[in-house]
Amino acid sequence: MQNFIIRITQENTNLLNNENIGCFILPDTVSAEFAENFIVKAKQNNKLVLASGDNALQFYKKFNLDGLILNTVKEENPRKFIENIKAQAKRAIIGAISRNRRHEAMLVSEAEPDFIIFQIWQDGLEKNLELLEWYNEFFLIQNAVWPQKEINTSDIKSDFVILDDVKYFSLAK
Repeated sequence: MQNFIIRITQENTNLLNNENIGCFILPDTVSAEFAENFIVKAKQNNKLVLASGDNALQFYKKFNLDGLILNTVKEENPRKFIENIKAQAKRAIIGAISRNRRHEAMLVSEAEPDFIIFQIWQDGLEKNLELLEWYNEFFLIQNAVWPQKEINTSDIKSDFVILDDVKYFSLAK
């Protein structure tokens, strides 16, 4: 069974009791009321909650979350970007989205996030899987794949699969 990280896209707490899910990504755009309710229920169920979005660091601090997802794709110096956030969030679990190129994956990994995230698309899937295989050979840092379209992830060798809640609901049926 793959390990899933679920990104919450709608204000719904139904997945918090699911034993196959240990971690959730909560976008910084959800309402404060929903965030508070979701976080309380997640902690009661021993689930991790990571912040994401342009204001992830502030969201992480405001709600005392377990960590955050950093998007390094547009950063000129992803290592410096990650190290800066890590200095401001010393106990945070850090997941870092990398460009799907070896060089960028190495740069992101030099900052030692807890896990690196590769976004994958159906178009170019073979190259993405080759990158993931290469990464698994050379790096000890855990990795996650985040399919951007409908992709069968059952044979993908990654530590985690990130799915939106709606996609997970459709798989679970």
